[in-house]
Amino acid sequence: MFTFETTDQKEVRRFRIAQFNGRTATVRSGDTTITGHVRSVQESKNTIPVQWTIIIVPTEPRIKREARRATPRVRTFAEDFY
Repeated sequence: MFTFETTDQKEVRRFRIAQFNGRTATVRSGDTTITGHVRSVQESKNTIPVQWTIIIVPTEPRIKREARRATPRVRTFAEDFY
């Protein structure tokens, strides 16, 4: 699990929407990029400005497969025309 802290309200809203819809969210922190499902978004009222702690469960990156070519269609009824 990856813990991420932020004070940006727009970013927190994006994470909450991703959590509600079950989508993956991407966090870029320095040189690292982490993509995964948002497990929780917790507000810490003790700090000024308000700070949120976001926990993300990383997922494996999908391997992009090459598009397969369509198979040629067999002309099964070609002999009907002769």
